[in-house]
Amino acid sequence: MIARILSRACLLLVLLATAGKAGAQLPVEAFGGDKKATFDALFFHFFRNANDQPSRFLFFSRTRASVDYKITSTTNLPSFGLTEAFSYNAPKLKGVAPVAVVQLLNRGVYPKAGVQYVLLRKEVTLFTWLVSEPDNEPVVDHFLLVRYTPKITERYQLFLQAESISAFPSQANENRSFTQRFRLGLMRSAFQFGAGIDLTEAGRDEYTGTQNTGLFLRYDFR
Repeated sequence: MIARILSRACLLLVLLATAGKAGAQLPVEAFGGDKKATFDALFFHFFRNANDQPSRFLFFSRTRASVDYKITSTTNLPSFGLTEAFSYNAPKLKGVAPVAVVQLLNRGVYPKAGVQYVLLRKEVTLFTWLVSEPDNEPVVDHFLLVRYTPKITERYQLFLQAESISAFPSQANENRSFTQRFRLGLMRSAFQFGAGIDLTEAGRDEYTGTQNTGLFLRYDFR
């Protein structure tokens, strides 16, 4: 019941965040790898107050889907994930903030809470959180996104993005999982394009992993 209420609240926040007062850009990425094709829409933005200035409330939204080229009616099925997060950023904490997260995945709905840190500069973005499920045997999640876009010429910027997602179950028999995604290319106006690789690994004492290498194209809807 609580998870359903939280998920509906976060979906409402998506609508608010994409409205004019939120003023958010929406970067959308299509990635064609050697094993999978993925679609990714990820943004985070401060709500605007009545004076059209950034408020203390920051909204994060991510929609991600992937399709395996070896898909059948019973195996390698498409995966889908929706992550919504809302945080209150007091200036005295200098980027550190409490955050509430709801994830809607193929396997269910997962409300989480924890602490977040955000650093936004002209050419550098750093966004990270450490959150946990409100459960007796929770899964602790760590998320990190680093983006660097220095100017190269009058028209082009370098586009470098690294992302890490880690899950640490508290149960001894559950597997840990790790995902890293890297993008390297060029940025011109609202377009970013280049090469990338997605790495996944899961296990406890022994780990198995996969990699998906390919090309990406991103566009920021303004």
